Amino acid sequence: MNKLLQFLQYIYLVFGVLFLYNAVSKWSEDRNAAYISLGFSCIAVFMFFFRRKYTKRFRDRGKL
Repeated sequence: MNKLLQFLQYIYLVFGVLFLYNAVSKWSEDRNAAYISLGFSCIAVFMFFFRRKYTKRFRDRGKL
């Protein structure tokens, strides 16, 4: 289960890259949709670092 949770945090990076690609491809056609995709990309990258930080904190919790 722990390996699965470590793998799932990288899914956020994959979605961040996909949303960034979507934003770049829609930039010249529809700026509002591109801004929404950029927002989702930023949220996905933030969630990756957030989950990584709390996974490390949870892992190191018992090492006091």
